[in-house]
Amino acid sequence: MNFNTISPLTITELLEAIKSNQNNHFRFGAGYTDLILELQHQDENDLTIINLAKLNDSSLKNTSKTNLGIRVGALSTMANILDNNDLYVFPVLIEAVKSLASPQIRATATIGGNICTASPAGDASCALVSLNALCEIINSDGNIRTVPIVDFFTGVKTTVLQKDEFLRSVLIPTNSNGVEPVSGFIKIGNRNSMEIALVSLAFHIIHDDQGIINSAGISIGSVAKTIMFAEMAIAFLIGKNIKQLSENDKNQFADLILNYANPISDIRASAWYRKQVLWNISKSIF
Repeated sequence: MNFNTISPLTITELLEAIKSNQNNHFRFGAGYTDLILELQHQDENDLTIINLAKLNDSSLKNTSKTNLGIRVGALSTMANILDNNDLYVFPVLIEAVKSLASPQIRATATIGGNICTASPAGDASCALVSLNALCEIINSDGNIRTVPIVDFFTGVKTTVLQKDEFLRSVLIPTNSNGVEPVSGFIKIGNRNSMEIALVSLAFHIIHDDQGIINSAGISIGSVAKTIMFAEMAIAFLIGKNIKQLSENDKNQFADLILNYANPISDIRASAWYRKQVLWNISKSIF
């Protein structure tokens, strides 16, 4: 691999590097857990790497509470997330991050990298879609726009990011009524560790102390070109008592989840298998 590297130290230097390289071919690098593998398989000519690892801007690395929710800097590592007690109000995110690779990789892989890789199998990304997270994007002029994460992904490994833009942080809305949510992440693979999901399901369901569901987020991964947010399945749950769902309710819910699945058959699993597994695990969350 042969490439040039720019290592900005501040957000101002980062934005200047982005602006000055608009006519060049460049990529961002932070934890490099995905980028190095990509470049090993497909060497890119005349490539400049804007190295984010040396940035000392705390807003890109820290987690903070706001009146809108919890903001996580794009350079926060997966290990940082697991070490932050504030984020344990979102069990789906914690479980998804724990399922991601090994402790060594989680120590370097960043949340921003997981999102911007835009893999339909992204574990943390799938969890964040279920949480209705928002992507905060900054351009080289310092202007900021916010995009729902489900709209951030436009296809396999493609996003809404323009060439002069950078993912600054992700904002996770807090929606708690004091009752512990039904929240988790189910990942099915061919083996138990270091595995890319064949199928994944993220869920975060808020209900009152009687069990009545008043809000929910359900997302599925590895079964379509992007991570999908299952709106019809969510609408089906609202107003129902999570403690009193019938077998027919669970079947209808699983059927609605499948409306969002359009998996492929490949060497790892058939489309039929992926859909059958998704149907089964959708029922199992209750």
